[in-house]
Amino acid sequence: MVDARLARERGLLGELAEAVVLGDAPKFHPYSGGPAADATRLSPGAAAGLEPPRYCQLCGRRMKVQVRPSGWQATCSRHGSLDSELLE
Repeated sequence: MVDARLARERGLLGELAEAVVLGDAPKFHPYSGGPAADATRLSPGAAAGLEPPRYCQLCGRRMKVQVRPSGWQATCSRHGSLDSELLE
């Protein structure tokens, strides 16, 4: 597990990862890309927290997602990367 506070101090977190780690309210839904306030029906895997986010929570753009045996990494072209290790 990565120490989020230490990573933030060293400048290793992108804007997206910092917002998610700090618990800032998302503007966009991570699984649909629509406004976060809209009610969205999730797949069972997403509802259980087993799916990686597919859309940036800050801008709503589709992210590049890499799934690995130990977790996942999602990257927004504007706001940086978010890694599952930060959320553990």
